Amino acid sequence: MAVDVKSEKLFDLVDRDARVEKLGTGFTFTEGPIWNKKGRFLLFSDMPGDIRRRWSEDKGVVEVANPSNKGNGMTYDAEGRLLVCEHVTSSLVRMDSDGTGSSREVLASHYEGKELNSPNDVIVANDGSIYFSDPWYGRMPVFGVERERELGFQGVYRLEPGGGGEPQLLVDDFDQPNGLCFSPDETLLYINDTPRAHIRVFDRQPDGTIANGRMFFDNIGSGVIEEGIPDGMKCDERGNVYVTGPSGVWVISPEAEHLGVIEVPENVGNLNWGGDDWRDLYMPSSTSLYRIRIKVGGNRLSYMT
Repeated sequence: MAVDVKSEKLFDLVDRDARVEKLGTGFTFTEGPIWNKKGRFLLFSDMPGDIRRRWSEDKGVVEVANPSNKGNGMTYDAEGRLLVCEHVTSSLVRMDSDGTGSSREVLASHYEGKELNSPNDVIVANDGSIYFSDPWYGRMPVFGVERERELGFQGVYRLEPGGGGEPQLLVDDFDQPNGLCFSPDETLLYINDTPRAHIRVFDRQPDGTIANGRMFFDNIGSGVIEEGIPDGMKCDERGNVYVTGPSGVWVISPEAEHLGVIEVPENVGNLNWGGDDWRDLYMPSSTSLYRIRIKVGGNRLSYMT
């Protein structure tokens, strides 16, 4: 069995006999998966290796960008353009959907004249506005380029639809804000804090800002990287939250009940849905890429419709 069951409700989401499949290995530390439905391929990051790769059923794993500015989190916008969080440049950039880096455009690199820490995860709301987290992992050795920080905080930001203008700071009281995801109706924004090993949830306001921050789920491990940490996070179409943590991917109901863990042999860096029906869950995990088939699809963001 590929799951550690905390509640029988987990079997509404994952088959009892589901198995985790290894699709590729030999990487440094994998992250940022994003599925291209038209091309039927998955892009993913090897951040310390400074390489962006593509996986598909017919061609397996191939490199698409080397170097990649130590890219991390990725997503598509409604027009199918790829958004990438770059650690080396401390920037959020936009490029063509294939991830090769052609037509690269910087959407955000500074806040109030100071360089961002290192954008880490990014999501696009259905109205086109862009949200990204900005911890400082990309200024650490291995995960980025070691250098001094210009900002004295780690925040989460919003860009207006289309990505124009100055980033709007939404919240700045995190230790290391990391994974982001919306509830299916986009009235809630979940943000995890890696060292604090918890997830907070905020009400998304009509103007795109967030309010009423509160604890959603705590004690996702100890916050020690080697033991598995809250990093990548996604929501399914029923509102369940999937977050990386000790032993694999933790599945948490909208009511904050821990349903169980999808167990993976390596520490998981991130996760995302793909496949023709969005029910294949891809899990880049340290040196390898894994996949499991589940019963529900991902929360339908604009690029998925």
